[in-house]
Amino acid sequence: MEIKVENEASSGWGLEEQRQGLLEDQPIAGKPKKTPAQKAVRKTFKGTAHLANLLPTGSVLAFQVLSPIFTHEGKCWSIVSQSLTLGLLGICGTSCFILCFTDSFRDERGKVRYGLATFKGLWVIDGSVTIPHEEAAKYRLVFVDYFHAFMSILVFAAVALFDQNVVKCFYPMPSEKAKELLATLPIGIGVICSLLFVAFPSRRHGIGFPLSRH
Repeated sequence: MEIKVENEASSGWGLEEQRQGLLEDQPIAGKPKKTPAQKAVRKTFKGTAHLANLLPTGSVLAFQVLSPIFTHEGKCWSIVSQSLTLGLLGICGTSCFILCFTDSFRDERGKVRYGLATFKGLWVIDGSVTIPHEEAAKYRLVFVDYFHAFMSILVFAAVALFDQNVVKCFYPMPSEKAKELLATLPIGIGVICSLLFVAFPSRRHGIGFPLSRH
């Protein structure tokens, strides 16, 4: 009887070992590997916030809010949706360009006033406050202003390429090469423009940018 019990126990252990071996031989179901394009797209989403910091806050916020509405979350059911999306891109891009020429100052009461830089000086938008001619001359347009305005358009284009709603609206079924291009091109634009912004900084504190301390 004892021999039978030992044989049954040993056979039981043998069955368990076989089961464990079969389980080990089975492939473990893990997460599917992501393609290089998918990895690049994931990284680009992380860079959107950084690029947005280089642009006027109002323009970027308006684009991010209205983009899913105008594109119907990337579906663009008709030519009207595409036209509205193009109009949104044009208006936001133009605002990014124009707002680079705005500046701010504090009046005698410490209130922030905004104005538009011109070749002669600063034109106060509300017109309720005037500044001396010598002081206004400090806000004249310079070459760096045009340089920053041009780079702002490029950065906004990169932000628009990050937006999947816009991409799907005009290019619903891109190829793998197109996906890689759409993922890497905005990163390249963002890196180059960021370096240029650091190398050639702007002293202006216009609408949508950090307030002036003077």
